[in-house]
Amino acid sequence: MKIHLIAVGRRMPAWVETGVAEYRRRMPAEAALRVVEIAPGRRGKRPDIPRIVRDEGEKILAAIPSGSEVVALDVRGKAISTPDLACWMDGWLHAGRDVALLVGGPDGLSDAVLARARRRWSLSPLTFPHPLVRILVAEQLYRAWSILKNHPYHRE
Repeated sequence: MKIHLIAVGRRMPAWVETGVAEYRRRMPAEAALRVVEIAPGRRGKRPDIPRIVRDEGEKILAAIPSGSEVVALDVRGKAISTPDLACWMDGWLHAGRDVALLVGGPDGLSDAVLARARRRWSLSPLTFPHPLVRILVAEQLYRAWSILKNHPYHRE
């Protein structure tokens, strides 16, 4: 199984690249994390936000590997605990399917992307900067894996 974190945004700050790389390095081959960056739409003085979100959505949908289970990160999604995420991951591992975790741009995900998702996951009711979301997701995936393997990283 591969986990594809498909996120709108390019040229992340070094601290984001370093944080994500650390958790990617820790993930086992059986749950390898791959980050796919989607170019954001141009937002000028009077941007056409619906068109931009739709265009970003088309790029996201095109980046989803065939046969993947799709999870959209959405503030209106389901807030879950880390043990719940570990249960999701256990199911993904046993199904042997790739997983695509989708992160939108500053204006969110298109309706088409949300419709494609099997699940919607909310990290929190708080709003996070999109670069930070990458690190939070990577860390939570590693933590969920550590729960499944009884690794001492996760302590309650």
